[in-house]
Amino acid sequence: MLHILWSIVVGFFAGLIARAVYPGANPMGLLATTLLGIIGSVIGGFVAMLIWKPKEGSKFHPAGFLLSILGAILALFIYRQFF
Repeated sequence: MLHILWSIVVGFFAGLIARAVYPGANPMGLLATTLLGIIGSVIGGFVAMLIWKPKEGSKFHPAGFLLSILGAILALFIYRQFF
């Protein structure tokens, strides 16, 4: 349960930073910002697993938050292209 709560909190901050960095981002609500960050975390986690594997038994990936922000920026870019 704590893992899900932590994912939501990290997702919110990653989405908030991505919205601040990406130029011209429309205002989003709390839920949309959190979903953007969570989607960014999934994208960033996938990219991180392709590049290098975390150590055996580690609870998180070392570059997790940075890649979550980059993934959220990518998700925001893709969203802007279609909507």
